[in-house]
Amino acid sequence: MRITEVRIKLMDDPSDRLCAFCSITLDECFVIRDLKIIHGAKGAFVAMPSRKLTDRCPKCHSKNHLRATFCNQCGVRLHSERASKDDDGRAKLYADIAHPINSECRDQIQQMVIAAYEEELVKAKLDGYVCTYDDFEEDRYASLNDENEAGSSSTGNPSNSHTSSERGSSSGNGRQQPEGRQQSEKPDASRVRMTMETEAGKMLRVDSARGDEKNQRHAESESKREQQPATRPAGGESFGDGII
Repeated sequence: MRITEVRIKLMDDPSDRLCAFCSITLDECFVIRDLKIIHGAKGAFVAMPSRKLTDRCPKCHSKNHLRATFCNQCGVRLHSERASKDDDGRAKLYADIAHPINSECRDQIQQMVIAAYEEELVKAKLDGYVCTYDDFEEDRYASLNDENEAGSSSTGNPSNSHTSSERGSSSGNGRQQPEGRQQSEKPDASRVRMTMETEAGKMLRVDSARGDEKNQRHAESESKREQQPATRPAGGESFGDGII
């Protein structure tokens, strides 16, 4: 077996234990992706691509990660320390998807990947550096759905929003007042309260908005009422003269 190509993708945070991702090509015909270069206590080492280990819920039999506190399907509470442990007492949470089965193959992968990683660090400092690792556009942003864009545009459309005049004419329960009622509630500048003096000296309040004809009839009726003899009490005393 020959490792014919190694591609490195450096991480942005140099203080993180995860230094880079890498892929290796075997004999120019087989590619293994998502190997990790991790900074450990004794230096950088290569970790094989892996997946999370799961177990099944005893109630609904759905799969959950070993660190899950609750079942993802039925919500029952699970024991948090149920993962098996290795000889060093660490919980076994991951299983390798692809890995070497002997020490010679592991050493070969380790040496070539670490050497390519150190070369990539030097290349990253040069102008015009381009990463050759194929991440399948993982850094690309998704586009919005046309329905979401239409909804946001309709929200900002002035034709769909209530104007200040419409809000002012609506009642307290959210229903719009009828047009006739709106006009009647508007203040009328032509509606003026006036007073007029009759022949007997009485003062009458006249509303100009009632119309000239109505005001005339009201004034004539008041004049006829004043011309009639006033009733007086038995004692002969007069009262009520001059009272509006």
